[in-house]
This record gives sequence, structure tokens and C-alpha cells, in this order.
Amino acid sequence: MTTERMSPTGPHEGAPSGTRGTARPAPTDPHVVVLTGAKVVLPTGTVTGGRVIVEGTRIAGSAPEGAPTVDLRDHWVVPGFVDMHNHGGGGASFTSGTVEEILGGVRTHRLHGTTTLVASTVTGDMDGLAHRAGLLSELAEQGDIAGIHFEGPFISPCRKGAHSEALLRDPDPAEVRKLVDAARGRASMVTLATELPGGIDSVRLLAEHGVIAAIGHTDATYEQTVEAIDAGATVATHLFNAMPALGHRTPGPIAALLEDERITVELINDGVHLHPASLQLAFHHAGGGRVAFITDAMDAAGFGDGRYMLGPLEVEVADGVARLVEGGSIAGSTLTLDRAFRRAVTVDRLPIEDVVAAISANPARQLGLYDRVGSLEPGKDADLVVLDSGFEVVGVMRRGEWLVGPPTG
Repeated sequence: MTTERMSPTGPHEGAPSGTRGTARPAPTDPHVVVLTGAKVVLPTGTVTGGRVIVEGTRIAGSAPEGAPTVDLRDHWVVPGFVDMHNHGGGGASFTSGTVEEILGGVRTHRLHGTTTLVASTVTGDMDGLAHRAGLLSELAEQGDIAGIHFEGPFISPCRKGAHSEALLRDPDPAEVRKLVDAARGRASMVTLATELPGGIDSVRLLAEHGVIAAIGHTDATYEQTVEAIDAGATVATHLFNAMPALGHRTPGPIAALLEDERITVELINDGVHLHPASLQLAFHHAGGGRVAFITDAMDAAGFGDGRYMLGPLEVEVADGVARLVEGGSIAGSTLTLDRAFRRAVTVDRLPIEDVVAAISANPARQLGLYDRVGSLEPGKDADLVVLDSGFEVVGVMRRGEWLVGPPTG
């Protein structure tokens, strides 16, 4: 296998494996390896005793005679996880950390299976956010992150959550455009309270520039949410959280976001942000094709309890739950996507194919990256996760390079 830092898009297969445990001749191509014997989750379903062929940085459709193999009997192989909403990890903040710290945070999530990650910021002053966008765009250009998500400052003070109210502002399209331009083509998503002055025009601006307009931290009515969707919004930022509750006379944004097939709904499946019944409600109405599991992680993910800063606000993390020191609001999560995956299968009892879609394919489609990542198919990047029978991560490959593992038979 090669270990290039960056690669073109790249190939995979889930055909039944051949005979295991037999001696093989020397490989004809040292850049090819075949993962055999696992349960492989493909877009068409799960193949038992399948195989994944890795050629260099990509998944391939065939292997030369004598290619080396890795025996993965009693394991699962799934696509690398795609996190479209992540503020940090490993003790590092994507909003305020140095380049080295950010890369450390990215690596923390990679070791938990997240091979594609969008770096999210939190509310700050406009000049500071524009400067941060410039730094993060360089990391995106290098392939270290997949893009930038601006969560704030264009959100409702009524639903601010862990954002500084003093720094919030209405979504003036000119200011939204300033952040998009500062990201130098690497802005993936902007979360907006679309009911605020300028909100609908900003949604249209983002749609015209190929940037996801996400409805979140909003106090919108049902009707206002429908208007924003019609204007081009396509994502619900952490559905249920930081928005009005579903009511029988005032359904609010939740009903509008769940019922519209144009919307992908983010869910934080950590057992803290959502009651299991709410998660089931989302899957029932949105279906497996419109849910995206996210972490909304902050610095403490993969790091531990203690005091942290989220933008200008101080956060206390205790027993893995992050809350603002002042006011006690939930302040992001300490989640990693492997935990979200395991909980979805073992606690929520969701079909593993739906979980794989929610954690890989659906966010990849929203981000416009499905031609490269999000499924195990020939021609795509060799990004994959190996799970044992208890759905613990025992192997992570990114672009053909093992970051964790490989497990041995």
C-alpha cells in the first residue's frame, strides 16, 4: 500500500472471498492488498465473507494473482466515517487552536474511524472568524480537513445554546459573503437562524455559491422554516437541539424539517442530546437516506473531563458531558463517531445498513464528496473502518494507509 498524503479519487469490491489460510505466491504488485472474510457493508447491502481490494490509495475492482491478504473473519468492514459538524477533539479547538493542535484533533477523530471531517467554528467576531477561515482553508487545501462549517454568529439569541450572545448578529448577506470569501472556496456549510432579517436572502446567496445553508439555533415557525427550505436550505443543524419543541398547534421547525425530502437532518447520538424515542422518530419520518450522524464534538472528545474554552465561553466537562460553566447549557459533545455507531446498532437497534448510511454515505452526499468517500466502491478512496463483533474499532484505513491496525486473524 502507498501512503501518499493526498490522492486523486480512488476504487472496492464485496465479492465472496476465496480460500483462506493457504500459502500464496509472492505478490505481483506490492501496492495491492485484499481484505477477506469480513461482513462488508456495501450500498446494496451486507456481503458475508466479502472482500475489499485496496490498490494504493484507492479501492479496486480486482486484484492480481498472489496479492497479499488480511484475514478479517468475524469482523465488519464499513466505509470511513464522515463528520460534517465537529468543533474539535484531543484537547484542541478548531476555532482557536494552532495548526499543530488542529491536526492533533483531526488525528484523534481519525483514530476513532472518522476519515473525513469538516471543521466547525463557533460564534466570534467577524474579523476573527474570517482569519480563522483563512487558516482552516489551508488545511482543507492540503486534504487534512474536508471543509469549513460556520456555526454562528448568524443565529437566534433565543436559541443560542453555547454561543456568546454579545457576538450574535443578523445574517446580513454581505457579512455571510465575507465569511464565504474568506474560506477561499472551502466553505462547506453555514448554520443560520433563517427567520432573522436577511436570513432568506442569505440562504439564496449560499445556495448560489454551492455552500450548504443549514437551519439551526433557530426560533422559526413552521411556515418560516418551509420558506427557508424553498429558498434552498438543505440541512437541519442538530435536529431537536437549539430549536422550538414540536407542538400540536405550533409544530415549529422540527415538523417542517422532518417532512421535507430535501432536508438532511443531523443527529447527535450520544445518549445526552436526544432521547432514544426522538432518534427513532427522526429515522421513521426522514428515513435512512436523510439522517446524518454528527458529533458536534468540542475539545474534550477523546481527551477527558476538565475545564475548556468554547470560543469565548468556559465549559466544564464532567462524566463526558460538556456544559457551560455559566448557565449550564449543553456545550457540544465529547462524542466520537465510533460511539455513535455502536450505540445506534446495540442500543437503538437500527439496521446496520441504515447506520452506515447515516454515518458515511448521507453526509458525504450532502458535502458533495460521494464520488470519493462514503461507500466501499471501486474508484473511491480507500477509507474504511474494521469493527469487531462488538462493534469496537480495531482497524482504520485512510487513503490506503492503516492508522489503526490492521487486526490479525
